Amino acid sequence: AAMLSIKLKLQPDQDVEKMCTPLLLQDKTNLVEDYVGEYPELQSKLLQILDTWCEPGFNISNITRQYQGLSRYKPDKFNRKMLSKLIFRLLDRFNVDPALCPNVINHRHLRTLNYLFYKRFVEKTMTQENWTDHVESTVGENRWLQGHLINLLMSYCDLNTAARWARRCNMPKEMLPRGVAEELQKLQIQERVEEAAKADSYEESKKKDYYQLPIPRANIHFLQTWEEMLPCWEKVLQPGQVVGIDMEWKPSFGTVGKPRVSLLQIALKDEVFLLDLPRLLEQAESEGEKEKLPHFIQMLYSDAAITKLGYGMSGDLSSLASTCSALRDTDKQARGVVDLLKVDKQVDVLSPEQSCEDRGFRQPEKGLSLLVQHVLGKPLDKTEQLSNWEKRPLREEQILYAASDAYCLLEIYEKLCKDPASFGLSSDLTESLVGKPSLKPRPKKQLNKQEVPSPSEQRCEGAGTDAPCPPAPISPKQFSVVCDNMLQGLGRYLRCLGVDVRMLENEDEHRKAAEIARQEGRVILTSGLPYQTLQSQVAEGRCFSVNCSERAREQALQVLKHFNVQVSLADIFSRCQ
Repeated sequence: AAMLSIKLKLQPDQDVEKMCTPLLLQDKTNLVEDYVGEYPELQSKLLQILDTWCEPGFNISNITRQYQGLSRYKPDKFNRKMLSKLIFRLLDRFNVDPALCPNVINHRHLRTLNYLFYKRFVEKTMTQENWTDHVESTVGENRWLQGHLINLLMSYCDLNTAARWARRCNMPKEMLPRGVAEELQKLQIQERVEEAAKADSYEESKKKDYYQLPIPRANIHFLQTWEEMLPCWEKVLQPGQVVGIDMEWKPSFGTVGKPRVSLLQIALKDEVFLLDLPRLLEQAESEGEKEKLPHFIQMLYSDAAITKLGYGMSGDLSSLASTCSALRDTDKQARGVVDLLKVDKQVDVLSPEQSCEDRGFRQPEKGLSLLVQHVLGKPLDKTEQLSNWEKRPLREEQILYAASDAYCLLEIYEKLCKDPASFGLSSDLTESLVGKPSLKPRPKKQLNKQEVPSPSEQRCEGAGTDAPCPPAPISPKQFSVVCDNMLQGLGRYLRCLGVDVRMLENEDEHRKAAEIARQEGRVILTSGLPYQTLQSQVAEGRCFSVNCSERAREQALQVLKHFNVQVSLADIFSRCQ
């Protein structure tokens, strides 16, 4: 009936709930999407119906009970988790305002809240300032979320902390648990002398343990107007200039949509420019010159005479394109780009200046921070990485972090070019990097949806179409991957061989692999159709398609051979000890 309705375009005359509910119970979500695909009103109605089924206390069995005699009846798949995934997929596909589905959005925010508590109190990798910013942003004025926040605070912290947050949220006392309400009554403003002393001590410790900017604070410029941009334009767009480029955006924590760049950092030898992208774009549009900033960025990236340094630049350019549509082809026009992610895995981890002293018990370094540690001797301080980069004004810690992320690229590049041999790199490193565009070779033909290149057809970066270019041999310790959720067997096998492996959970979406790969500098191992999507989200050669029909052992051999990973007896089970 649904298929006939689609062909005859009868959907507007039918009850969307009565038509779609049986299809959902038969696990025919694709047909449901097609049914409402051309009708925005039906899309909104369907989403509202699905969202009401996600209300707290709603009994889904009240729906399923009505259709027990249905053929191919699959009530076990009709649950809140499935509904939530479906709702977010429909919101994304049909570009519908998420405010239409408050229940599922609230539950997503609640999961974000739980994740923030895990990062702060279990993993302990998020600073108090960043955690506070994100909690405030997530909870907002939603009383339901505020109630859950208080309960979490009572579980992870104490009544005093819960009471402080209750006061911060202006929660009425009748909403609070008795203990929190009593604590709120006697809560007094406490002296912070001891905390200030601890903060000073912590800052001194950071100077000793982490990479420090070698330029004065006065040489870091935060630009919010076009008048402030003009000196930056003149200095950056100089032939022969070498610039370090990085970007920051607010962490999405699984929310709908692509990240939008909030800050663009451009580092020169003596100064760093921090561009407030949203403010600059807004000003240019209000003045009727919205092409000014995109024009500057395009000039910068397309000028082969200017060397642009980045780390995982394809991910940055993708976010830049989603921020401003005029920049969507920047990656294709880029010239003179040097992505240091490409040489990261080749850098000898036992470089001369790497020091193991005074590191304490920090989380192991990864990505750019690890490269900085290998080349410059100290890692980056990444505590501000999960900052709310949309909030203004930026804190001083954020400004220094952003400037360091861009400036360290200049120092890494200079050191690697001066003495590549001491870091285990070939002597022709300078010739292979300086001033050359980082562009993907054009494929011979456009792949159909079902076509995925076989592993034997996947070339290493920079290879021609005639012969593959074998990468330099590396040890399993130097090789880190993220396995898609259909390759968990391969992931376990590689881990036994000493490879640094992260694996997606069964419920994770494929795109999470790209997020992990960009953040941690890992290679994606996937299979089938997801390969086409994932390979476009990471740097060239950082996504590999495995034959899913083979056993884990054969898959592992395939991966090791492709990336020239040399396994020794000492590597086997080295990560299982």
